Amino acid sequence: MSLFDNTLPEIHNKLHQKEISVSDLVGHALETIGAREDKIKAYITVDEEQARASARQLDDHLISGKERGLLFGLPVGIKDNIVTEGLRTTCGSQFLKNFDPVYDATVVGKLRTAQTVTLGKMNMDEFAMGGSNENSSFFPARNPWDLERVPGGSSGGSAAAVAAGEAYFTLGSDTGGSIRQPASYCGVVGLKPTYGLVSRFGLVAFASSLDQIGPITKNVQDSAYVLQAIAGYDHKDSTSAKVDVPDYLNALTGDVKGLRIAVPKEYLGEGVDPQVKEKVLDALKTLEGLGAVWEEVSLPHTEYAVATYYLLASSEASSNLARFDGVRYGVRADNPDNLLDLYHQSRTQGFGPEVKRRIMLGTYALSSGYYDAYYLKAQKVRTLIKQDFDRVFEQYDVIIGPTAPTTAFKIGSQVDDPLTMYLNDILTIPVSLAGVPAISIPCGLADGLPVGLQIIGKAFDESSVLRVAHAFEQNTEFHKQRPQL
Repeated sequence: MSLFDNTLPEIHNKLHQKEISVSDLVGHALETIGAREDKIKAYITVDEEQARASARQLDDHLISGKERGLLFGLPVGIKDNIVTEGLRTTCGSQFLKNFDPVYDATVVGKLRTAQTVTLGKMNMDEFAMGGSNENSSFFPARNPWDLERVPGGSSGGSAAAVAAGEAYFTLGSDTGGSIRQPASYCGVVGLKPTYGLVSRFGLVAFASSLDQIGPITKNVQDSAYVLQAIAGYDHKDSTSAKVDVPDYLNALTGDVKGLRIAVPKEYLGEGVDPQVKEKVLDALKTLEGLGAVWEEVSLPHTEYAVATYYLLASSEASSNLARFDGVRYGVRADNPDNLLDLYHQSRTQGFGPEVKRRIMLGTYALSSGYYDAYYLKAQKVRTLIKQDFDRVFEQYDVIIGPTAPTTAFKIGSQVDDPLTMYLNDILTIPVSLAGVPAISIPCGLADGLPVGLQIIGKAFDESSVLRVAHAFEQNTEFHKQRPQL
């Protein structure tokens, strides 16, 4: 049994009883990374020296009895699009292969306050554009359950590391499903909070109206702990919401009696693997047995979500990535003829093909003569999709369905077919467009690969999402299943 199979309270109890030290925890993580990283490729950067130094400092705190943070001593990984002072942050791109940030993202500062130990930066699709991790410009991460398959994306390294025991928990970012889909593929727990609940200050922007940071953990209780540490208003983020942060741990009661669950027929229809559908229906039976009731509903604009998302997200990306011009950040082309040539050569050399594809798509959608036909229309459809969720939540507490229509696919099998690749996010994208919270938790195996159950809540009602997820988890063993490595 891995040390990381213990829950957070169990780890803290062992630390308090002096059975283990923070250095033991960090050493365990680094040993696992050393043994498995050649196969998994979850990390772009491992910061062993600083991790061991931080562990020694926290061990001194343990001996002196100084006040300890909520996540005291836990070794964590940070997705490589979240800036970390003095620790290289590449966004999975050659464009930023030499970029050392001069400040911490707000969430990184909050993890420091909670006294975690940063192990390193996690592999990801370039600038978070991708659903398989094959768009990392360094190397693709692999799924610990089957090394021939993708871990999902774009937070594939973050999910693979937790599944492989290479970090106690990690942070990911979710724009159209980039926390939930890899969590589903790797058999771990991934939470996308409500837009605005967690500060985006220091998250390298992909699509600013959609991006959100959240935790990837082994179980729901740990997810609640991490969310407690990173949630809250931040004046540095203009989209941060001024809302009270409840005690998420108090929500983990196990009681779902009388809970009303909506199950969209569009989420179990065409394109969803029969085995995935079966596992989700089995999960609903489990919740029914605990006293919840469920009914079929409709989210009628779901079929337009993927097209809407790729117009809006690409438009925002084309604007956000204009700052990477070879002047202020990252690599700069050698020997340009003039300033325009510098821009052209630096962007041509620095960006990979998927990033270029989305910049061109977004620039086209925003161009004069096409703005109304594409971008403006997509904004109107986004409102219709959000209204679908609003209507369902007038009568139901949560919405449940699969996280992804299939289990993890084989590396290379969809790389030449971007439309098929985009459709893997069809069940997570509507949630992102609506801005509401959702979690993916393991609900079984299909042909030996994990299946994810997606639980969606009302805006800022993470407590209900966590309560339902925890109740299911406490009555099943799926979250305890581990890949054989």
